[in-house]
Amino acid sequence: MNIRDLKIALVLGGTSPERNVSKSTAESIYKALMSLGCKPLLIDPAYGINQPKDFNTYFIHQDIGDISNSNYVRAVNSKLFDQIDIAVLALHGKWGEDGTIQSLLELRGIKYTGSKVLASALAMDKIMSKILFQHYNVNTPKWVTIGNHNNDYSLIIEQIKNELGFPCVVKPNDQGSTVGVTICKDESQLSAAFDLAKSYSNRILAEEFIAGHEVTVAILDNQPLPVLEIKPKHNVYDYECKYTSGMSEYEVPAKIPEEVAKKIRDEALAAHLSLGCEVYSRVDFRLSNEMVPYCLEVNTLPGMTSTSLVPKMAKAVDITFEELIEKIIQLSL
Repeated sequence: MNIRDLKIALVLGGTSPERNVSKSTAESIYKALMSLGCKPLLIDPAYGINQPKDFNTYFIHQDIGDISNSNYVRAVNSKLFDQIDIAVLALHGKWGEDGTIQSLLELRGIKYTGSKVLASALAMDKIMSKILFQHYNVNTPKWVTIGNHNNDYSLIIEQIKNELGFPCVVKPNDQGSTVGVTICKDESQLSAAFDLAKSYSNRILAEEFIAGHEVTVAILDNQPLPVLEIKPKHNVYDYECKYTSGMSEYEVPAKIPEEVAKKIRDEALAAHLSLGCEVYSRVDFRLSNEMVPYCLEVNTLPGMTSTSLVPKMAKAVDITFEELIEKIIQLSL
């Protein structure tokens, strides 16, 4: 099917803390779709039926009007999605990557890009992902789960000291883009890290910190692309390094031994399949100084901005950004 003949909805924005990142991703996808001869309809479900009249200013200005989770239901149930052949999802974070928008679209019988409901929900749930990684022999850092009801930190701090040691990473269970993440160098930083993570999620986890390299692998049509190494200007690949041009350097293919690269690519595909992911994803790892890969998470709607990683890996195998977007749409259909 020629995608120029499709009625495409580009779904963007949303209500998560990654709203601005989603808008950046969508702007890049929008330009690619236009260059492919498509005329996508832009829909921000956080606005419900009251969509922005001028999306050119939408991309560069602050939000005007109320955004809410309940508006997602109003938007998907409205005439906005009438006659739509496929929704290209450019959302990030909660209500975008967690299966919510996917389930709403399925109720209306609308196809969409990327993984289906269950895989999206599992990938967004870091604790469930790690349980499945272990079951499918995908190496992942040790972790401790912390429920939001637990306000007595003394026992959990002892468990972290005994099982993980320092430094360790404290993160929300269901956020992306390093939102709410703290690297704790010692016990004194844990309580504040717990409070920060709990402001974003009902469940949080502490994870052992793996010293070494930041690497990632994109999966496209069940094929792992070349390993990419990220070299951030900061000690960790934080929000600023992810989304600020010039704050990170990228090496693809990564300059690591071929047998290590193969191991990472094999584990990336295993992680992707363990969650039931489809079409495409990005699997993130820490590679220890001893060249042992540790899988951190799977991203079912990875970023597609000018600094994003999946387009860089695709380019390394001669897939242009426009070709990547077209392939994702065709595979999703």
